[in-house]
Amino acid sequence: MTNPLSNLGRDEVAATAEAVRPHVRVTPVVEVEGADLGRPGISLFLKLELLQHAGSFKVRGAFANLLRRAVPAAGVVAASGGNHGVAVAHAARRLGVRARIFVPTIASPSKIARIRADGADLVIAGDRYADALAASEEWRERSGAMAIHAFDQVETLLGQATLGRELEAQVPALDAVVVAVGGGGLIGGVAAWYAGRTRVVGVEPEKAPTLTAALAAGAPVDAEAGGIAADSLAPRRVGTLTFPIARDHVQRVLLVGEDEIRAAQRLLWDRLRIVAEPGGAAALAGVLSAGYDSRPGERIAVVICGGNTEAVDFDRPARIA
Repeated sequence: MTNPLSNLGRDEVAATAEAVRPHVRVTPVVEVEGADLGRPGISLFLKLELLQHAGSFKVRGAFANLLRRAVPAAGVVAASGGNHGVAVAHAARRLGVRARIFVPTIASPSKIARIRADGADLVIAGDRYADALAASEEWRERSGAMAIHAFDQVETLLGQATLGRELEAQVPALDAVVVAVGGGGLIGGVAAWYAGRTRVVGVEPEKAPTLTAALAAGAPVDAEAGGIAADSLAPRRVGTLTFPIARDHVQRVLLVGEDEIRAAQRLLWDRLRIVAEPGGAAALAGVLSAGYDSRPGERIAVVICGGNTEAVDFDRPARIA
């Protein structure tokens, strides 16, 4: 396998960034002393992509597809654990395109509500992402709609690579960038952008080790797909386009447990008042884990990649002291 972006490169990422620029936010980076989060001796730069339109980085890939490809009259179709569907629905509404989104039963209520609020046709199909993907492919064949894959598509990878480009401009002297892994679209895009110039580290839930399994097998293979981050980080296997990028440009992949992800979520709220979904907090969980071997003075960027969660109960009456 070869790097699918090898014939596109940095110029193509730059062109994609220019195309999507009117439709995406430049999300902020917050510098935090490692000691504030329990890892003294390092500096952390939190890339707050949960503040992106539609609540996650996925909107970059969604707009890249809609703006770089010819959309048929039948519109677009996507399968998603949640965030990709929210992003495609948002992008389609902004550009006046019909969208049908297939999600599994594990999709969170907040993500389902956001998809519907953006006017997309929503279909709940099966219990896992793979079930929703199969249903979406059947619809594509019947309708002629354009499929927007959540991670295994060049345009999607180019869109996610714009995050790496943006991060490098914001914090140019990094020792490492730490990214959560589901299907691999984000880490594939970021790793393709840095291309070995900065260490890229992946983090996966122990119950959804798609990239870990692929690297061990030498090719994408089916892996366990469960856990608290299953609606964002648990496809059945890592993308075939992402795999060679990760093999060539991702230094290592860490596995984190359910309790570590929950602890990272709580820490983000307790110390920074950031509400991240489990998948959005997984990268930080990796940096805080015993498996991350940091060096004194290291400058580490951590992508907080999603915030579509019911963590805050806005319906509960406020208490006034």
